[in-house]
Amino acid sequence: MKTERLNYYLPRELIAQRPVDVRSESRLLVLYRCGGELADSRFERVGEFLSAGDCLVLNDTKVLPARFFGRRGSGGKLEGLFLRQAAAGVWAVMLKGAGKVKMGETIHLTDRERGDFCTAEVLEKLEDGECRLRVETEAGCESVLDRIGFPPLPPYIKRGDDANQAAIDRLWYQTVYARKAGAIAAPTAGLHFTKQLIQRLKKGGIDFAFVTLHVGPGTFKPVTAESLDEHKMEPERFNISIENAGIINTAREKGGRIIAVGTTSVRVLETAAEGSRVKAAGGETTLFIKPGYEFKLVDAMVTNFHLPKSTLLALAAAFAGLENILGAYRHAIEQRYRFYSYGDAMLIL
Repeated sequence: MKTERLNYYLPRELIAQRPVDVRSESRLLVLYRCGGELADSRFERVGEFLSAGDCLVLNDTKVLPARFFGRRGSGGKLEGLFLRQAAAGVWAVMLKGAGKVKMGETIHLTDRERGDFCTAEVLEKLEDGECRLRVETEAGCESVLDRIGFPPLPPYIKRGDDANQAAIDRLWYQTVYARKAGAIAAPTAGLHFTKQLIQRLKKGGIDFAFVTLHVGPGTFKPVTAESLDEHKMEPERFNISIENAGIINTAREKGGRIIAVGTTSVRVLETAAEGSRVKAAGGETTLFIKPGYEFKLVDAMVTNFHLPKSTLLALAAAFAGLENILGAYRHAIEQRYRFYSYGDAMLIL
C-alpha cells in the first residue's frame, strides 16, 4: 500500500496543546466499522457502547521524564531524549543538534531549576541524532531523570523548559493506572480514563485486564518510505502476565468482546495471540499492523486521532478500513474535534 494513501490535511489549530480539565470529558467519536456509521458522544459515556462481560485491555506502562536539557562547554544549549540504558552508566539518547557535538566531549546535564546536575561524556555518535553518553553519577537512570527530566511530549505540543509547566504535564501525560516505568511516550488512548470512570465501568460488569508495552521511538517514527511494506518497526518491550491472559481468555470464552485501549495494547494482544486466545508472553515485538492484516483477537478498540502517514494511522485503517477511517477523520475535522496526544478519542466497534 502506498504511504500517501494515509495522508490528510489537518488545520493546525485542531492540534491539542493541552488536555481538557477533566480527562473523561473529552469528546468521543464512535465508528461502527461494518457500515461506517458515526456517532458523536463524550468519553464519560463510553459505557453506553459497552456490554457486561466485555473486557477492556489497557497498557499499564509508565512514562519516564525522558526529555532533558544540558549545555556544552562553550555554553551552547542542548536538548535530549533518553531512549534506554545501553549499559551500566551509559545512556542511549537522541540529541538535537548532535552534528555539532564531538566525540569525547563533556556536556553538563542541568536539573529542572536550570542548575548543573552532573556531567556526561559523548562516547559514540550514531545515525539520526542518536548518541551514547556516559553519565558521570552513581545514581540510576530513573533517579537521574526524576531530577533532571521533563515529560517527553511530542514536538507538535509546544513546551520549553519551564519547571512549573513540566510538573503539570507530568500529571497530564500519564494514565491514572500507570505502573511499570519504561515508556518514552504515553499510550494516549488511556489518558481519557479517570479512576471514577473505571470504577463505574467495573460496576457495570466490564472486565479490565492489563498488558505492558514500553512505548519507544519506533511507535512514532515517521513512515518515510513510499510503500508501507518498506517501513521497518523498531523493537519495543512488552509483557502479558498469566493472570491477565486468563482474564482476557475467560472474557472471550463467555462471549465478551476484547476491547483494546490504544494501538499499543492492540499490538501486544496480536503479538501474543494464539488463534482466538492470548498466551502469557514477554519480550520484544516488531509487529507492524497495516491494511491487509487479519486480526486474531481484538474485537474493538479505543484510540486517539493520529498523524498522517503514521504507523498508528495504518493500524487504525487496518482495523476499521481505510475509507471508514478517512471518513471519520473528515467528520472529526468538520466537527472541530481535538487531535493527537492531548486530543479527543475514537471508539471503533
